[in-house]
Amino acid sequence: MKKSINSNLTTSNASPAGELSENEAIRLAQEGNSEGFEHLYRLHSRRVYGLCLHMSKDPIEAEDFTQDAFLQAFRKIHSFRGDSLFSTWLHRLTVNIVLMGFRQRKRPKISLDEALELNEESRKPTVEFSRPDPNLNSVIDRINLVKAINQLPVD
Repeated sequence: MKKSINSNLTTSNASPAGELSENEAIRLAQEGNSEGFEHLYRLHSRRVYGLCLHMSKDPIEAEDFTQDAFLQAFRKIHSFRGDSLFSTWLHRLTVNIVLMGFRQRKRPKISLDEALELNEESRKPTVEFSRPDPNLNSVIDRINLVKAINQLPVD
């Protein structure tokens, strides 16, 4: 009886993740099976983390990049065609995630508290969020002028 249960498990999609080959896990993951993707995660998570750590030099940031890489892999697993090894595809995806993270990090991040602090020399906020727009002011003035003219008596 035990043998028939095990053979049924291996023929169905419910086989334990440890018994899957990488190709089977890829196929199952592409079909939306979480066990297949979990198996791929177990196979490749250390290598992906190592790559992220090598590129970022920060263990916490490497963990974030690793998580982002596997989230993206989960979303894009259906686009894996098998033209290359899965590890090559995942490596490229991971590098792209880390590079995008670096690009986003380069943008200056100014907290609202810092921006609103008064500069000692000028007594003005260091960043002005809402400067008057001269083009917009002239349009508003023109609209108000037309309204005022239209309200004048005809004579």
